[in-house]
Amino acid sequence: MNKIGEFHFVTEEYLLDFRGRVTIPTIGNYLIHAASNHAALRGFGFNDMTERHTAWVLSRLAIEMFEYPERSQKITVYTWIDEAGRLFTSRCFELADEAGRSIGFARSIWAAIDMETRRPTPLDIDTLSAYLSDRPCPIDRPGKILPIEGKTEGLPYRIKYSDMDINGHLNSIKYMEHLLDMFDLKLFGESEISRFEIAYLSEGKYNMPLTLHKSEAENNKYSMAICHEGKAISRAAVTWKSASHLI
Repeated sequence: MNKIGEFHFVTEEYLLDFRGRVTIPTIGNYLIHAASNHAALRGFGFNDMTERHTAWVLSRLAIEMFEYPERSQKITVYTWIDEAGRLFTSRCFELADEAGRSIGFARSIWAAIDMETRRPTPLDIDTLSAYLSDRPCPIDRPGKILPIEGKTEGLPYRIKYSDMDINGHLNSIKYMEHLLDMFDLKLFGESEISRFEIAYLSEGKYNMPLTLHKSEAENNKYSMAICHEGKAISRAAVTWKSASHLI
């Protein structure tokens, strides 16, 4: 079977924001859908992991967009594994428009956890290594995000039913949505996110009280965090550019 997964999407109106464009969280959903299906077709998907009493968890994700799709556009997402280790695997993505032009790339790091202990469990390196690809992914890997939680006042939030995923914890995309909701609507009207990077540090659970933090690290670049009882459960870095500079 081909090492590269290829998955097709059409941008539906109900998934677009007030500008009529696809959002970073929606792109995140496309990537997770592609990753899940790529894994399932090759014997290490959700059902395969469940049989082993394990589950995939997203550890880090970095997305860089050159252009944001608008209404009724066809998008192709390519995905492949570029590294496989004992506890983590690295997966890449390319997003292309209907003409085949690259409009964005993403890098992600995944781990497997035991469904009962919720602790990391060793990966099947032999199975994963059979699908390693050297296809290029020309963006930086997810890096260290500096802590800001002790330096800024947090916006309170409590995890609700609609935040939960099938594994019983705060959905990976919900982290992204709550962080991006901290930015003023005017900024979304004048600029675009050129790079969004997030590190998932621990699980958020139902009814858990959180604080959301944001600080401008440098011009147009922000460091962010989601915390529980003063400790970060997630950190993120967001870089903005004017819309004219993205294409």
